[in-house]
Amino acid sequence: MSMHQYICRAVFLFVFSPNLEAQDSKLPFYADKSNLLILIEGNKERPIKTESDWQKRRAHILANMQLVMGPLPDESRKPPLEVEELEKKELTKCIRKRITFAVEHGDRVPAYLLIPKDLKDKAPAMLCLHQTTAIGKGEPAGVGSTKNLKYALELAERGYVTLAPDYPDFGDYKYDPYAHGYQSATMKGIWNHMRAIDLLQSLSEVDKDRIGCIGHSLGGHNTLFAAAFDPRIKVAVSSCGFTSFPKYYKGDLTGWSHKGYMPRIATEYGKDPKKMPFDFPEILAALAPRAVFINAPLHDDNFEVSGVKDCVNSAKPIFELLKAKDKLTAEYPDCGHDFPEKVREAAYRFLDKNLKKEQ
Repeated sequence: MSMHQYICRAVFLFVFSPNLEAQDSKLPFYADKSNLLILIEGNKERPIKTESDWQKRRAHILANMQLVMGPLPDESRKPPLEVEELEKKELTKCIRKRITFAVEHGDRVPAYLLIPKDLKDKAPAMLCLHQTTAIGKGEPAGVGSTKNLKYALELAERGYVTLAPDYPDFGDYKYDPYAHGYQSATMKGIWNHMRAIDLLQSLSEVDKDRIGCIGHSLGGHNTLFAAAFDPRIKVAVSSCGFTSFPKYYKGDLTGWSHKGYMPRIATEYGKDPKKMPFDFPEILAALAPRAVFINAPLHDDNFEVSGVKDCVNSAKPIFELLKAKDKLTAEYPDCGHDFPEKVREAAYRFLDKNLKKEQ
């Protein structure tokens, strides 16, 4: 079964038409998105007791995400990757290449690809997603000056093949997703990041079964979004990436509704958390039983920490149901919107534990 067929099956055969509003009535609406042990079928609620029950709820989550983000494209939009190398630089412990690769017909994403020197075997790989910064991919790749966000470079120095792409309208990537039929930049990001996983799996240096994703802020939530739709992502590290919608700026979802994210949050759901078809407790749970590491600082002005804790506590029963209790972990450092060295080191150890082969 192909990756896209897997996802189509995961959304439980819901069919998405261009008229997304018409789909709203076909999907269950979960008023309490913090209670993940409830399944709605035939307008009736019943408790989730088995993995099979949870997979039905998970299908509802992915389908409801697409009501807001727009439908995930099908494989007809996939051309060959046609990777083009623009620049190559030898660093102390790795080679950093500036590349572009095809994600759709007529659309190429700029990225940095970092390959450790002296690899003796196929290596694990990490997709590294940048925050809201003008230089985009350059920051995680070590080109920028922000010392705490060079995780693509640091992970390459630890033996991972890393790939840091630009998000639409950052770095060297100028692209209007709405002019190309997307309902959100978020879904365009998901598609591009899934194509980035295609690229990593195509590399001779990479073990295609040991791939993770890491990101800070914009990259932190894009990591969760990509992992929700792509089961090939075995480990997700989200730094300063989310809080529950009711606790995001006291329930004002304006920041989520501009063209860089999901405009339908404003146009269809009135920027009201109570009307939203999905929330972050559900996305976290949708990643189970895979490994998830969260960095949620106590003084993050963007993503209120008690809302993060609410999401983690809501997702825990699902990880327990799937016998993956130890796969969900969170750190709450005493700092602002940052990814400090001590927490990064903890995240890297978590990645090593879940992606590196035992020595």
